[in-house]
Amino acid sequence: MEWFFLFIAGLFEAAWAIGLKYTDGFTRLYPSIFTVVCMILSFYFLSQSLKTLPIGTSYAIWTGIGVIGTTVLGSLLFNESLELARVFCIFLIFSGIVGLRLISQ
Repeated sequence: MEWFFLFIAGLFEAAWAIGLKYTDGFTRLYPSIFTVVCMILSFYFLSQSLKTLPIGTSYAIWTGIGVIGTTVLGSLLFNESLELARVFCIFLIFSGIVGLRLISQ
C-alpha cells in the first residue's frame, strides 16, 4: 500500500505544480485553493508512504513522478517544448524511478 500512497503523492505533486501556474502568484482564489489542497494531499500521502519506505527512495520517486507529470502536463496545457533532448532526460528520470522501485523492498 505504501507504494500506492507514494504514487498518489507524486500525482498530487504534479497537480499542485501545474496549479501554481494558474494561481497568478496566489492572486486567483479557486486555482489557489486547488493548489493548496493538492499540496496538502501530496504531503499527506508522502507521509503515509514514509511509515515503511526509506526517505531517500521515497523522496526521489515522489519528485520524479512530479517532474514527469509536470513536464507532460506543461507540454499539453501550456504548449511547452518536448524536444528530443528533453524527452531523453525525462526518460532518464523515469528509468531512475523504475530502478529504485525494483531494488527497493
